[in-house]
Amino acid sequence: MDFNGNKAIYLQITDIICDRILSRELKPGDRIPSVRDAGADFQVNPNTIVRSYEKLTDEGIIYNRRGIGYFIADGAFDTVLEQQRREFIEQELPQIKRRLQLLDLNPSDIF
Repeated sequence: MDFNGNKAIYLQITDIICDRILSRELKPGDRIPSVRDAGADFQVNPNTIVRSYEKLTDEGIIYNRRGIGYFIADGAFDTVLEQQRREFIEQELPQIKRRLQLLDLNPSDIF
């Protein structure tokens, strides 16, 4: 898998899982791959997957059932949607606004 060098791999894997939740490919109660299987799928060290899963667990997006695996939490869609909206508004939108100003464009010119 090709990863972007500008962002930590574990965060990129977290983003991939969140995108799958938003696209409803993953739904509450769905089991996600084990750490070992995900490491093989993403071609990364399992410790990288552990970091991703820990972050998602801390955010209430997934949960671990000992001895069984990791699952998508109830409310994960709403949590991810809110997080990504906030990130877009706080991080991406200011960059887009600045670029529009530099290019002397109005949103109506685009949409």
